Amino acid sequence: MSSEAPSSSPRYMGGQAVVEGVMMRGASTWAIAVRTPEGEIEIETHETPTWADKWSKIPLVRGVMALAESMTLGMKALTWSANRQIPEEEQISSKAMGWTIGVALAFFTAIFIVLPAVAANGFGDLLGLDGFWFHVAEGALRLGIFLGYLLLIGQMKDIKRVFQYHGAEHKAIAAYENDVELTPESAQTFDTSHVRCGTNFLLTVLVITIVVYSFVGRPGWALLILSRIVLLPIIAGVSYEVIRFAAKHMEWAWVRVLMKPGLLLQRLTTRQPSLDQVEVAVASLRAVLTAEQLAEVESRPQRLRNAGVRPALGPA
Repeated sequence: MSSEAPSSSPRYMGGQAVVEGVMMRGASTWAIAVRTPEGEIEIETHETPTWADKWSKIPLVRGVMALAESMTLGMKALTWSANRQIPEEEQISSKAMGWTIGVALAFFTAIFIVLPAVAANGFGDLLGLDGFWFHVAEGALRLGIFLGYLLLIGQMKDIKRVFQYHGAEHKAIAAYENDVELTPESAQTFDTSHVRCGTNFLLTVLVITIVVYSFVGRPGWALLILSRIVLLPIIAGVSYEVIRFAAKHMEWAWVRVLMKPGLLLQRLTTRQPSLDQVEVAVASLRAVLTAEQLAEVESRPQRLRNAGVRPALGPA
């Protein structure tokens, strides 16, 4: 899930599921909380990087920079969380994880960007597709491959655990953003989907590719593949702006309709977590709250009781 936390909207939180845990990003710190093999919750906190902030006022560019910053934090969080689950002599170095992420990005580009373009070009010749319908066919192929990939990896035991922590991350953030008591029990009552989820972002990317690539037309093989790669930053920037706008206007009915497919897709990338997993997510979120935010959270039970509201429940 991406983090969008301007100073005028400090309630926005971002996070990511990691190995047996959750990474959360707040206004000034980011933290990773994991459940160790011994059953304890281990937490590590760091100062939030600010190098992407200088681009925060420039549309499109800010999305690319925020994505790069989030990927950097995500790599660090994954490395740390994975190393908490294995003996010291088997732990993964940052360099090794960097190579792993690099290979993963190359795999993503080849499978989800280049392959659909090549396949659509072949089908275009066979079926006589051109113009807009060529790009629709390419987008449909890309979406089909993406859905198949999610269904396939969702059957793996370790990935199912990560998907459970993904759901726990969403629940904890929802509890914080919806003014209920920030406990595992209250967070568990929320749904596992969230509009700022990375899954929603990826689906938006797949849709935006149809629009952006349509401006290129259907060039020769070399330019076709090159355009699919070169235009990725623009697509990422536009997709970021779409998600950013939607997150701020979910009270509008047409925005909720547009975001519905992305929310439904999260059924494939999240699972219902156990209370122990939600406890880890809540611990990670609490670790990144500022003193002011924590004071507000701690005051909720009394405020809700004074208002005659049961503090332990939130909307599911």
